[in-house]
Amino acid sequence: MMGIVVVDVCQANLLATVDIEEILEREFPEVAVLLNNCLNFCGLCGRVPFAQVNGKIIHGKTIDDCVENIKSAIKKELAIYSE
Repeated sequence: MMGIVVVDVCQANLLATVDIEEILEREFPEVAVLLNNCLNFCGLCGRVPFAQVNGKIIHGKTIDDCVENIKSAIKKELAIYSE
């Protein structure tokens, strides 16, 4: 059984300045990246790059850190489905 991982990104966040859909979906075809108008985490959103991976908040000090943290979170989520 293949799992589905949903990555939610706020369009106002720094993470939206890179092509996060292309970056993640190229490496993880089972991932759906959704760009949203607002995720209601404005305090966090204004300070650091972040996204939600299956509802869990993942962030980093820089965009690159955040992308790496998101990839790690995706791998953890996918591991659940591969057991």
